[in-house]
Amino acid sequence: MFIDRAKIKVIAGDGGNGCMAFRREKFVPRGGPSGGDGGKGGDAYLECTARVNTLLHFQYKRVFKVQRGRHGEGSNRHGKEGEDIVLLVPPGTQVFKEPGHELIHDFAAAGERLLVARGGGGGRGNARFATSTNQAPRRVEPGWPGEEVELSLSLKLIADVGLIGFPNAGKSTLISRISAAKSKVADYPFTTLVPHLGVVALDDYHTFVVADIPGLIEGAHEGHGLGDEFLKHVERTKILLHLIDVSATGRDPVSDYRTILHELTMFNEDLANRKHLIVASKTDALDDPGRLARLRSMCSRKKLRFHSISSVTGQGIRELVVLLAQMLEIG
Repeated sequence: MFIDRAKIKVIAGDGGNGCMAFRREKFVPRGGPSGGDGGKGGDAYLECTARVNTLLHFQYKRVFKVQRGRHGEGSNRHGKEGEDIVLLVPPGTQVFKEPGHELIHDFAAAGERLLVARGGGGGRGNARFATSTNQAPRRVEPGWPGEEVELSLSLKLIADVGLIGFPNAGKSTLISRISAAKSKVADYPFTTLVPHLGVVALDDYHTFVVADIPGLIEGAHEGHGLGDEFLKHVERTKILLHLIDVSATGRDPVSDYRTILHELTMFNEDLANRKHLIVASKTDALDDPGRLARLRSMCSRKKLRFHSISSVTGQGIRELVVLLAQMLEIG
């Protein structure tokens, strides 16, 4: 299950209390105070890793409490520090601090680590307060409380190419053809309900990542259809591949392109400045060559890159992969 939003509460460990103790040992006439300090509470971290690609694990546990520090003991024994916890998030995760919804970090690469809640310091034992004029202090400190934070996590997939288009344009078939990703393929709308990532291998050393975004319809930026739930996942892509069905569907391919472009720009104006590739799909089922010609002519006028494919027969698939690699400047 793909989950791209989560709210969690993180409570760092409290510090241990300082100890009040006095040495009373045989043959030690002036033992004096011997209370040790409390241990520091554990910290809480978020760490980015490629081992996870969803925030699903935060749906089953939302409150994370870190181990507290142990209390100090006699004979100047300090308390043990609480163990830290590390919560794993996928690349592309944005971390917001509530209630102000303040962005505090944006994880871009695996290995990044963020301290989100600091453990409380340990209290001092009475041995810390001994002076020449107060050789038997009865003062200790309690441990400090750990930080407590509420966080909102939002995942935006990081991919080189984002597949966009109307439902049933052939996005799932295409990504399964050029990568090992296995999206659901069927002849009804909205078969893809969550984004899928696929890795396209050019050779043994060069690859790029493609994201299959659920189908968009008119009004998507306002929440129609699957709405803007997944539009955010195209914000990090380098190339937007518009897959447009030119088969016998009764749709106008030029109108479809304009509708999708409008939804993208209404959601985020910066998307209009990305690299765009217009791809006519399902050419094996084309019954009216005029639809393909109108789309090609529109791309020529607007100086947009254009390509045509059939994911069923494989026509144009290899050339498409090479074209994407050239646009990404790979190899």
